[in-house]
Amino acid sequence: MIGRMRERVVAACDGASKGNPGPAGWAWVVSDDDERTAARWEAGPLGRATNNVAELTALERLLTAVDPDVPLEIRMDSQYAMKAVTTWLPGWKRNGWRTSGGKPVANQELVVRIDALLDGRTVDFRYVPAHQVDGDPLNDFADRAASQAAVAQEPAGSALDSPEPPPSPDTPRSKPSGAARRKPSGGGTGTASTGSARTIKAKFPGHCLCGRSYAAGEPIAKNAQGWGHPECRSTGA
Repeated sequence: MIGRMRERVVAACDGASKGNPGPAGWAWVVSDDDERTAARWEAGPLGRATNNVAELTALERLLTAVDPDVPLEIRMDSQYAMKAVTTWLPGWKRNGWRTSGGKPVANQELVVRIDALLDGRTVDFRYVPAHQVDGDPLNDFADRAASQAAVAQEPAGSALDSPEPPPSPDTPRSKPSGAARRKPSGGGTGTASTGSARTIKAKFPGHCLCGRSYAAGEPIAKNAQGWGHPECRSTGA
């Protein structure tokens, strides 16, 4: 079990679903002492599942792998998984595992197991945006590992001597100096040639190219494959 003889463990976890639902995978990564470099990691397939199931599974596997006596910081890009276990869970328990609307809690078995794993331990959840240039390196590693597991449907990790997962195509690459000031070839005062930066509020719920959903009223932006989270906007939008 990870975490023995350490005063604090910094980790990240992530899930991926290619289609939501579709081929899915989960991953967690525990940092080295610098809190930026992956020291140990694990990823695995889930067959066909939703992104939310993948995110919760990643959290469950991480909590299982880390010594419960060691304080833990968990970096995540899933607001659903984080709110499920930090904000909504107490109310669900009081309501007999039903939502405020009276419906059964989705993914209840996973949430119940996570609740038990959190009992009596010190865990600090930290939200970090996904697919950012110069974003959180641990979350980026977990994101790439989960995506690779979803596609390959095979386990991977440091214990298996697996190579580091490849870069995510959803993360924009760093722009050359001055790129943001460059005008389109057609002239005028338009936005940078990398694409429109226009953000609007979604009229209806939908799914981003990253596999995660967005709700009506959330900010969305145009990307190469339609509309999605502003942070997932690619350079080819």
